[in-house]
Amino acid sequence: MRRLPMLPLAALATVCTLVLTGCGTETGTPGERASTDRAGRTIQAQKVMQLTRTHQETGMTLLEGPVFDRSGRLYVVDVTAPEGKPKVMRVDVRNRTFRAVSTEGQAAYTSAQFSPHDGRLYLTDFARGEIVSMAADGSDRRIFFSGEIDGARMNPDDLAFDREGHLYISDSRGLTEGKALGRVVRISRDGEKADVLAQDLAATNGVSFDENYQGLWFSELTENRISYLRLGRQGKVTSRHTAIRVDGGIAQTDSIAVDADGNLYQGLHGRPAMAVYGRDGQRLATVELRGRTEGLESATNVAIMPGGTKAYMTVSGPGGGFLYTFDALAEGTRQSNGG
Repeated sequence: MRRLPMLPLAALATVCTLVLTGCGTETGTPGERASTDRAGRTIQAQKVMQLTRTHQETGMTLLEGPVFDRSGRLYVVDVTAPEGKPKVMRVDVRNRTFRAVSTEGQAAYTSAQFSPHDGRLYLTDFARGEIVSMAADGSDRRIFFSGEIDGARMNPDDLAFDREGHLYISDSRGLTEGKALGRVVRISRDGEKADVLAQDLAATNGVSFDENYQGLWFSELTENRISYLRLGRQGKVTSRHTAIRVDGGIAQTDSIAVDADGNLYQGLHGRPAMAVYGRDGQRLATVELRGRTEGLESATNVAIMPGGTKAYMTVSGPGGGFLYTFDALAEGTRQSNGG
């Protein structure tokens, strides 16, 4: 497949500053729900450690894509890390240390997931429109998918896998132009077939399966809403509707994770907090940072420990990139690695 032109990191940093971290367009649909910050309870998140500082080369840092491997090790990406700085990190949360897994080139990784099919780490490269895979230690890097889908290149943001290892991607195409050109894309696990499941979306961002793999939640950054795609055999869409309206104020809907009870953890770009909803759209809680929050602007994503309720949230801003922890409402599963 044809290689895509690179978006310079300086330009990407400008995009991130505007609206990027990692969109249904219908309005007024039945079942649409509104929630406010007063709904639900407040969950306090504690600081674990600082991972990054603002990069002189790009003018910012933006942590994303927390994901646990099968051994319970946590991986995190830094979207705007320049070449030579850690773009993918493996974090030892117990000892509060980390090591670089990848520092490669001009990649701008916005999410990370481990495939249930081949066990490799898959990353969305927003800048180059590629899906990359590598071994857990960063070796054997491969371009899994690159090129056009239905005549248009992707700006892949977040990623989720179904049980068979097929990929579901939020394509944030149109973000830089302020146009509703985003899509939800399905790519077969061999990379040979790509289908558009939804289109004309407003900066598609978070994407995650529900607890039973019956449907796909996805968020729209510039519309502050979460939509639901019900899926049939081989990922065919059987219905679609706007599910939740997020009253975020200056904040926008970022990445999504889902726990074992089907609760949605919606990251917020523009506010260091996370909104938690039940699968029926009820606002259950707001995750807030404990202590001083100066220099922190976004809580982009979260991963919940499989089989436990310990959650790790990526928080960033001019003050640097941090990991925070809180107790989730239910246990973590594969869908609880924010996508």
